[in-house]
Parts: sequence; C-alpha cells; structure tokens
Amino acid sequence: MAFLYETHIHTREGSGCGVSSGRDYINKYLDLGYTGLIITDHFFRGNCRPNRRLQWEKWVEEFCRGYELVRDEGKKSGLDVFFGWEETIDGEDFLVYGLDKQWLFEHPEASTWTRQKQFEEVRRYGGCVIYAHPFRYAFNNSRVSDSCRFVNGVEAANSGNNPISDVYAWNHAKKMKISATAGSDIHYSEDIWPDTVFGVYLNKKMETITDYVDAILNKTIVSLKVPEGRFDKSYWKH
Repeated sequence: MAFLYETHIHTREGSGCGVSSGRDYINKYLDLGYTGLIITDHFFRGNCRPNRRLQWEKWVEEFCRGYELVRDEGKKSGLDVFFGWEETIDGEDFLVYGLDKQWLFEHPEASTWTRQKQFEEVRRYGGCVIYAHPFRYAFNNSRVSDSCRFVNGVEAANSGNNPISDVYAWNHAKKMKISATAGSDIHYSEDIWPDTVFGVYLNKKMETITDYVDAILNKTIVSLKVPEGRFDKSYWKH
C-alpha cells in the first residue's frame, strides 16, 4: 500500500497569489485519495501575504495562518496536513520542509539567507531543501547545476510547468543523483481535478514532516503522481 501526498500548495491566507482559503482544499483532496497535504506558502522574499513591515513574531503568526487553518480542518475530516514553505532567492524558488513555526520565531535571519546559507542551516536543523520547478524560467537554465549544489532534491513535475520543463528537471535530478519530487503548485481549489494534481507516493504513512524529509534524504519515495499522458516518453533519457 502506498500513501499519496500533495507537496506544493498555497493558501490565500499565507500567499499573495493564493486564491482559495486553505479550508477549501480538504474535501477535494480527500475525494482524490490523498492521505495528506504539505502547505508551502510563499516565504518572506516570495509572494507572501503578510506585510513585511510587521514585527517578525507577528509576521510569522500571519504567515502560518493558512497552514493552521488547513491543519485544523484536516483533523476534523481525516486529512493529514504538514508545514513547509517556498522561498525565493535571486529569482529561484526553493521548497523547505522539516522546520516549524517555533523554529521560525527563533530564526528571523532565515529571511535573508543566500542559497548556500539556506541549505546549510536547514540541514543543520534537520530539514531539507527542494529546488522548485527549476526549468520554468529561461534565465534559470544556466544556473540550475550551480543551485543543485544547495538542494536535496528537485521538483521534477509541477502542474504549472510546460511538460518539457519537467522532463529537463527529471533528467537533471537523475544526473545529480538526488531525489525527484512532484507537486501541484495549487493556488485555487477549482484547479483540483484528477488530471491536474500531482504528488508523491510513500511506502508508509507520515506521522510528522520529518518522515517526508527522511524519504527525500534516503531516496525512498515510491513513485510520483503525474497525470496520464503528460510526458512524451521519447524525451526521457535512460
């Protein structure tokens, strides 16, 4: 038995580009057989909802609101919900997993880190970093190999991508010998359909976000959920 998780989703409470409240996602993902979600609202240098002029503790409270709404609603409905975020550094996006709200309270410096510093510090505190949709933007392409030195995995399938961008990302993950993940990058509940949402299958049910970090670091993701027919297999390298 495999357990299906959404790894990349935004709420209107935490992300400036979010359209739907976190509560709106629960039933749709349950109907599609998902075991859980990881909320990844845009962090301080991304398209975050909270005002960056707020005192840090207040900013963190506001930032975590979307996750907390989904978590509380998920408990009522039987959907597990976990916390992460998506940071933007020099025009590149990174998904961070394994750290929590209390950690954020104690580390305001996280809002200023370079790619290397982010990677080193997140790993030091037991988390991991995933390169989000690395080939989405043309200007990123020449920097991907350099950035891959500071990640534990690559998001190799993203519903907001052109499929060929995902093929490049998949092949790059294999070349770098790091984990490949998939996520929907959902911002609006009406975009949740069987042929539009992505995810990862794990061989055991997650109890904490650390279980997902372990799956990435130990390369134990069973498979990726990618809609049927998304890829032309002739593009894939073997």
